[in-house]
Amino acid sequence: MAHYTGPLLTQQTATALHAARSAGATTWSGSLDLGHSTDSAVLATDDWSWRGTQYPYPPAIKERSIHYWDGDAFAPIARFSGALIKLVPTVWGVPTFEIDGIKMLPTAKTSPLDDARAKVTLVAPQGKRVLDTCGGLGYFAACCLAAGAAQVQSFEKNGDVLWLRTLDPWSPDPDDSGGRLTLTHADIAAAIAQLPDAAFDAALHDPPRFGIAGELYSAAFYTELARVLRHGARLFHYTGSPNKLTSRRDVPREVARRLETAGFRAELALDGVLAVRR
Repeated sequence: MAHYTGPLLTQQTATALHAARSAGATTWSGSLDLGHSTDSAVLATDDWSWRGTQYPYPPAIKERSIHYWDGDAFAPIARFSGALIKLVPTVWGVPTFEIDGIKMLPTAKTSPLDDARAKVTLVAPQGKRVLDTCGGLGYFAACCLAAGAAQVQSFEKNGDVLWLRTLDPWSPDPDDSGGRLTLTHADIAAAIAQLPDAAFDAALHDPPRFGIAGELYSAAFYTELARVLRHGARLFHYTGSPNKLTSRRDVPREVARRLETAGFRAELALDGVLAVRR
């Protein structure tokens, strides 16, 4: 799917466009792609133009929404097909996404892209072939490519999340990666069985929480991860600390023990587990 190249409007940018027109300005400068770049828009009374295309002034936009031009109007970047999935703005510019109101990426203390970069650094991807099990918006893959990974093979189960990626300017486009990024629409829980032995030098595993995708925390899946990783390969497994206060479960330590049994040396790191294939 081709990446979208039109404007992306948040409540802040839409308000700024209206305010500039009301003040009698003929141009407005700022970002219309979530902070990815800065550009100028030409303002007229009834419409405005950006990069050679005219658009009507947008309607009111809610605080936690991002709108794109669908060819007829500015529409929110959201879909509902069993769950409500939407792209959500952050103070960092780089967006996150939500599924049924649950935020999928950390944004409280840092940009989700910077958060991904810190985790990718742990697996030292330069020159390596990397497995990205649950691709999401692709920030792990983007950071691996920027760090010099030789190849990133990424999987994403949810077709609506893949659609979000085409609208997010911070998501890497496989077509622009020079063949270094492969993105497959598939469930890694099943697809991993088709991957060859010792095919990867590093892996990043960012599954949904345990209650949604328990199979991605299972001994059977970890055994498959060990099979497809060469000896000495590094794996970062995001866990967070779900329900630690209410259930007294320590999911990171449970994951570390299970990875040890599957053939890894494991230790807690950041908000997950860093493991090395023995």
